[in-house]
Amino acid sequence: MRISVFGSTGSIGTQTLEVARHLGIEVAVLAAGSNVDKLAEQVASLRPRFAAMYDREASSRLKEIILAEGLPTRVVDGRRAMSELASYDGSDKVVNAVVGSAGLAVSLSALNAGKPLALANKESLVAAGSLMVEASKAHNAAILPVDSEHSAIWQCMWSSAGAGVEEIMLTASGGPFRGRKDLSGIRPEDALKHPTWDMGKKISIDSATMINKALEVIEARWLFDVDADRIKVVVHPQSIVHSAVMFTDGSVIAQMGAPDMRLPIMAALCYPGRSSVHAPGSGKLDLAQVGSLSFERPDTDTFPGVTLGHRALRRKGLAPAAMSAANEEAVAQFLSGNIPFTMIAGLCEEAMEASSESEPSSLEEVLEADLKARSYVESRCRSWRSCHS
Repeated sequence: MRISVFGSTGSIGTQTLEVARHLGIEVAVLAAGSNVDKLAEQVASLRPRFAAMYDREASSRLKEIILAEGLPTRVVDGRRAMSELASYDGSDKVVNAVVGSAGLAVSLSALNAGKPLALANKESLVAAGSLMVEASKAHNAAILPVDSEHSAIWQCMWSSAGAGVEEIMLTASGGPFRGRKDLSGIRPEDALKHPTWDMGKKISIDSATMINKALEVIEARWLFDVDADRIKVVVHPQSIVHSAVMFTDGSVIAQMGAPDMRLPIMAALCYPGRSSVHAPGSGKLDLAQVGSLSFERPDTDTFPGVTLGHRALRRKGLAPAAMSAANEEAVAQFLSGNIPFTMIAGLCEEAMEASSESEPSSLEEVLEADLKARSYVESRCRSWRSCHS
């Protein structure tokens, strides 16, 4: 099998390549945003047919490095080239680990080409769920979830083919501020210290605000065709139960494992089978050593962002796309020190409430809603800074 990996220099991307090497899977395409040195290192090691960079200046530097080292890889650049590579005939499966809405075109291109899509890009389903599902069905291209929670739900459903689903239980670690009531004065470096997972910056902040669960609720609605009121969020600090499904007979099946993203990555790469070996670096889960597992309801007063997914689904239209884009921009503003942590959820809610209630019929409509939400957040952040400078 040969795969294409988009977002290869990020946290999920690098772990995907580690799993691919471990399983002897060939890599045909590598694509990244602007990390030239890291992508050049990956190209030298894996020698893919193509490499792509979103940033044109970075792409020019990569071409120079590859030419100087005499590597056979062809380099292409720009957003359009990256999305076109997602349909490359020489690849059997596409892994989309791009962070943010930049990954949406990659996802749709892969599905429209009939490629199985191992999806780690939350924004694709959140912003354009109906378009994604439509493309998946039209071209018989499976969407294989890589998020640990959705992979868990998916794996639970493998074991109960044909059974009716009563409820989906999305687990949440609670993030680094679980149990706190006052979130004022939080610094970016504090919010990036996740208690159980090693993740990239954006998803780490989403976990701290618990907006990651809002995004995952929307993803689950589209992945599993389950109404929002049947998707519940439960806090599970140990991050051992990655999610669970209650079936119509009252049985609950949960998927457990160490908090290691290489496990769901391997599940997606090996589907429809399972690997005969453990993921690289992943030890056996010892429940006796874990000792106990605990569960609690999320504190929606302190973490209002956790409710945004259900609210966006009830509002329908472009609300999910607006909420997702607003969150991406607000997180970037917080990481840059421009706004306080406590503003993020409110900005998402405001952008969502200002969005169109019309269902998107094209990628262009989704991207327009994305741009409007970002512009709104930027404007609000400028106003806040001018009042507090």
